[in-house]
Amino acid sequence: MDLINTLSKQYMKSELPALNVGDTVRVDVKVKEGNRERIQAFEGTIIAKKHGGIQETITVRRISYGVGVEKVFPVHSPNIADIKTVRKGKVRRAKLYYLRGRVGKRAKVKEDI
Repeated sequence: MDLINTLSKQYMKSELPALNVGDTVRVDVKVKEGNRERIQAFEGTIIAKKHGGIQETITVRRISYGVGVEKVFPVHSPNIADIKTVRKGKVRRAKLYYLRGRVGKRAKVKEDI
């Protein structure tokens, strides 16, 4: 097990912000189109965090043109250029799956001051 930890440690990103469930984040993803590469931003609320270490993932949800869109991002992936915390959220549970059934103002998370 120690060998796995030492191998995975070199691929982990060190300069990550504190990511908590309920926070609104902007994830910059590297998108490859043909021979060109660009960065596309995906901004939304973290509704779940899973696993740990090199396998850590976050599920980010946003409303796009009236439709809920969720994406699962591996935090330590080389395709993730940057993750920025836009605002902190005040929540009392680990998974915010209940936001899937809500629309409008009810789907918002209170800001933590």
